[in-house]
Formats: sequence, C-alpha cells, structure tokens
Amino acid sequence: MSAELGERLHAGCQALGLALDETQRVKLLDFMGLLQKWNKVYNLTAVRNTEEMLTHHLLDSLAAVAPLQRHLAAGQGGAAPRLLDVGSGGGLPGVVFAICGPGLDVSCVDTVAKKAAFIQHAAAALQLSNLHGLHARVENLDGPFDVVSCRAFAALADFTAWSRQALAPHGVWLAMKGRHPQDEIDALPGDVQVFHVEQLTVPGLQAERCIVWLRPVA
Repeated sequence: MSAELGERLHAGCQALGLALDETQRVKLLDFMGLLQKWNKVYNLTAVRNTEEMLTHHLLDSLAAVAPLQRHLAAGQGGAAPRLLDVGSGGGLPGVVFAICGPGLDVSCVDTVAKKAAFIQHAAAALQLSNLHGLHARVENLDGPFDVVSCRAFAALADFTAWSRQALAPHGVWLAMKGRHPQDEIDALPGDVQVFHVEQLTVPGLQAERCIVWLRPVA
C-alpha cells in the first residue's frame, strides 16, 4: 500500500478522534490488501477500487469505533467484552473492530463458508488472536455476546429477531445504517427498543450514515 494511502488513513483516524498506533494502522491497510487479493477469487465485496475501499469500507467502519468504545467503557468491568458481527462478509466492520480493540473478542459470522474462511485467514495473517470467523446461520448461534453488530445486513426487525438468542441479557445491538431508517424502526416489535440513533460523519464520504442502537425490553 502506498505512503499516500497511509497518510489518508491517518488523517481519517484523526478526524474521527481515533488514537490508533502505527501498528494498528498498518494492520488496517494490510487487511485492505488481503481483501483486494481474496476478492479476485472469492467476490467478498463489490467495491474494488483502492480509493473507494479506503472510504467506503475502512473509514466507514472506523466511524463506528469511537461510539462502540464509548459504549463499552460505560459498561461493567470484568471479562473481555464479546462482539458478534452478523453477515460480516469480508469482515466489515468486524475485522476493523478487532484491530482497533485488542481487548474486544470479535466473532464474524457468515452463512457463506468462503467468507468465514477469509476471516480465519485474516486473523492468522494479521496476528489477531481476538478475531474468529464462524460459518453458521446467526439463528443457530448461542451467546452470550455483549454487542451484536451488523452493517447493511438486513432490516432491523429481522436482524434483531434472528440474533436475539445470541445477545447477552444486558447486551445491545449496533446496526450501521445509511440514512435514518424510520420505516424500519416503526416496524420493530414492542419488545425491542431503540435507545439512540447516532449520526456518523465518514471522512471523504458524502453520504448519510448512522448507528441505530437497540436493546431488548423485558
């Protein structure tokens, strides 16, 4: 990866308020290189241009890191928090979360075997002992996971219904969306509560982005 790309990533991290060290930034760029290499055979993402990968994938996923870290910091101490990234595909945002949060245990689940295999390869290549690729349907997974995340995966009602049994009693859902999905929020069942919709600004990306935070209601 070029020095210019590294500089743009560094500037993007600074704009997002992320204090990532050089090792983490190198791993992010190495991950992007792996994604491009495997994409030729495994069709992991429709985005193939390096510049677009930086903004639409890396920086887009990085925009959710600070909100996630704030949420985890406000939680209970103890064991390392566990995050399940649903429909992770090429590992977005799950691999990015694992690189940025070495104290976070991240599992990326996908129904496509080759995508789960890619995550396992990335975990080994990038020496991320906190990253795991799972080939499964999320409905068949048990938890407990403190956070269940997704990015452009499914409607909120489906996402929460399919992953509910994997969520810890105190857990939350983190759904990355484009514009404010009011129609999806309106379609949620009464036992799922949206407690925050957080607007995101992605450096270099002229598009609406937000996180919908949800939790189960007893």
